[in-house]
Amino acid sequence: MIAFSRNSRSIAANWWWTVDKVLLTMITLIIAIGVFLNFSASPAVANRIGVGSFHFIKRQLFFLPLAYALMIFLSMQGLKEIRRTAIVGYIVTIILMIMTLFWGEETKGASRWIRILGFSLQPSEFIKPTFIVVAAWLFDGQKRYRDFPGNALSIGLFGFTLLLLLLQPDVGMSIVVSTIWLFQFFLAGLPMVLVLILGGAGLCSLVAAYFIFPHVQVRVQQFLASENNLSYQVRKSLDAFQNGNLFGMGPGEGVVKMHIPDAHTDFIFAVAAEEYGLLLCLLIVALYACVVIRAMLISSRDNNLFIVMASSGLAASFGLQGIINMASTLHLMPTKGMTLPFISYGGSSLLATAFGVGMLLAITRKNVHAEDKDENS
Repeated sequence: MIAFSRNSRSIAANWWWTVDKVLLTMITLIIAIGVFLNFSASPAVANRIGVGSFHFIKRQLFFLPLAYALMIFLSMQGLKEIRRTAIVGYIVTIILMIMTLFWGEETKGASRWIRILGFSLQPSEFIKPTFIVVAAWLFDGQKRYRDFPGNALSIGLFGFTLLLLLLQPDVGMSIVVSTIWLFQFFLAGLPMVLVLILGGAGLCSLVAAYFIFPHVQVRVQQFLASENNLSYQVRKSLDAFQNGNLFGMGPGEGVVKMHIPDAHTDFIFAVAAEEYGLLLCLLIVALYACVVIRAMLISSRDNNLFIVMASSGLAASFGLQGIINMASTLHLMPTKGMTLPFISYGGSSLLATAFGVGMLLAITRKNVHAEDKDENS
């Protein structure tokens, strides 16, 4: 067990006594559940494509320590460092997204991946946490400084970011980024009339996406189809929930992973339902909900607008991505191709989620508001 003296002034000791240990524990538990589920889901998928039973497990275990170390490192930083990290990260991500449009690897009609140093990276995964913190900084700047055009800059960056996402195209990520940005704008004092106008514009954009992007049209039609016309993966996913019942079929006893191509990524929640039952599914849902609620409650105690918007935005993004993945698996909404944070397989998703959660842990530390006052004094 880690133990530090309260009189110690080391970075590690200061982090230990200020970080929210409940948040850290819940996040670590989610990561642990992800490891066990990947051991259940990925060997069948690996064998089906002929890369060896432990191919995905080895890759996940390679990225996992890097992601956890990144999360802890970022959680030790002050607000000044978090802002700088987010700004630099946003700029780098935008550059990589532009490169992806020209040199990206096309998969299922979308160019979202780029190969760097032998690894495939999805830059759009990193746009969520970096843009959320940058937008919070701009909104806060509008309130702090009379002549700072924070709202206008935020609107401009949002439009540019959304354009790059739609050019890939990545409609699912566009929806998440737009929802979180509108939520932050509301927290920054956006009048309710404008909230309704922007919300209406968002709904019109969703209708337009249905007619512009063929893959969106296909997914919506599959969602609205009768039971016999559901997509193959959704049908198998629903069968998994039915097979699992309350306690599940037992570790490794599920059969859905033998049939669903994305059982280790987009549909790993179905594997959890079939092998471990409703109880594990409810635990996963509760963990995500508790992370979001606790982070927002902690931030609401502070009168610093940046802390409130950044932590609320990061927490909402973490929870919203989880909701989209689980709802897609249960056929409660059209499939989005979005991973379950910290649980689904994927190096880009794992690192990007650790990046965002690390900043969230830093922003919700006990003395972080005092650090911010010192930096702005």
